[in-house]
Amino acid sequence: MYYFTDDCLIGVEEIDNEHRELFRIINETQELLDNQILNDKYDRILETVERLEQYAEAHFRHEEAYMESIRHPELSVQKKQHLFFRDKINGITNSFSSDTAQQEVLDDLLRYLVTWLYRHIISSDLMIGKLKPSEERTAPEFSDTYLTNIPLIDKEHRELFRIIGDVYRVMTDEMAFDKYDEIVHLLEELRDYTKFHFQDEEMYMESIHYDGLEAQKRAHEAFVSRLEDMNLEHVDENQQETLEDLMEFLTEWLVNHILHTDKKIPTGAQH
Repeated sequence: MYYFTDDCLIGVEEIDNEHRELFRIINETQELLDNQILNDKYDRILETVERLEQYAEAHFRHEEAYMESIRHPELSVQKKQHLFFRDKINGITNSFSSDTAQQEVLDDLLRYLVTWLYRHIISSDLMIGKLKPSEERTAPEFSDTYLTNIPLIDKEHRELFRIIGDVYRVMTDEMAFDKYDEIVHLLEELRDYTKFHFQDEEMYMESIHYDGLEAQKRAHEAFVSRLEDMNLEHVDENQQETLEDLMEFLTEWLVNHILHTDKKIPTGAQH
């Protein structure tokens, strides 16, 4: 089962409710894939794909209209991601026939939906309505509000806040003309340290048999993917914009993830 957790909330009721619906479709797809009794799943698969097409058409229209109404700066990026989703689903529709290996289709569809959903919501939708003018942005500071009372995790969260502070410093440095090397260094540091931190966090959750581990892993994968997918050529040509977007993403994701997800991790037995 895939659960719509608090770290998936973006704070826009209509969009959050539609994201919940997509989670339901994903869980129904999982149940259909796991169904060992039903031999012929052709009609059920076709019904699922048609639901996804209808869902995408309505949800993306609502999401894009909302983003346009608030002049959200990532609207064009969102439209491209939405188009990729439509193309994937349409591709399944166009190639699916009674001769198609049904379990393979379901497995491919489920993998795509789960990967796309977590990366899209956590990497893109979380920013809807939260992007501030660059002059109003500040670096978050670690405080008792973010304590999980798990010493290792709190220590590593402090380090993540420090790195975000470095991003803010570079972003607001008006004397630097070319910031490319610093940006690349920051991206590498973020990628390496978050992988290290997420591994520690996941090992701790596994040691206490935490039932939220799988959802945490997907959130972590989505975060790392956002960093790894950054085009360095685009970074070089849009340095300040990259820093501003990175600053906002790091701040919103980290604060949201700690407050709504990490703070729920039981203290358990310390290691």
